[in-house]
Amino acid sequence: MSIHIQKIGPLEIEAESFRIISEEVGKTDLDEQTFKVVQRVIHATGDFSFLESMRFSPGAIDAGIRAIREGKNILTDVNMAAAGISKTLLGKWGGRVFCKVADQEVAERAKAEHKTRSEIAIALGLQQNIGIVAIGNAPTALVQSIKILKEDKNSPAPLVVGVPVGFVNAAESKELLTEENSCYITNLGRKGGSPVAAAIVNALLRLSDN
Repeated sequence: MSIHIQKIGPLEIEAESFRIISEEVGKTDLDEQTFKVVQRVIHATGDFSFLESMRFSPGAIDAGIRAIREGKNILTDVNMAAAGISKTLLGKWGGRVFCKVADQEVAERAKAEHKTRSEIAIALGLQQNIGIVAIGNAPTALVQSIKILKEDKNSPAPLVVGVPVGFVNAAESKELLTEENSCYITNLGRKGGSPVAAAIVNALLRLSDN
């Protein structure tokens, strides 16, 4: 048998994975904090292309860390993204994760207003002292976030983690984010998803402890 299975303890797997990623990436121009975010995305996906496709607005990581330390909440577009975010690390600072897409009120309003549940859920969720908006699935949710935040000149703008996956408006919504929003973390193209959104937020949560 030519296949070699590495013998490693369960508590050592993540550290070894990050070591392998660092080794395979090699020298990079990314600063330490940015690399840690990208590294966790690669860890979550096994996809090194995120090293080239991810984009950060100036000060985005600092804004996310600040929001977490101020006890602000995190809003996601789908429950899968919410489930992947560490509630233990976030709870240390007093924040909570909100996802309203499955609420009955959202379903009723979406039907009545001929909109997607994601659009309505984001509009309602942004009223919950949100410091980070994490979109991993629905381009409509990202577009709605961009629209609402652009129109709201009174409240401090949250960090938008916009990484929806797919073939219809996913890449386009990310491009819109980089053009219309000044505080974002995103990636170019069709790739993304809830695991990517959760990985980015979890990287910010870990950086908040430093």
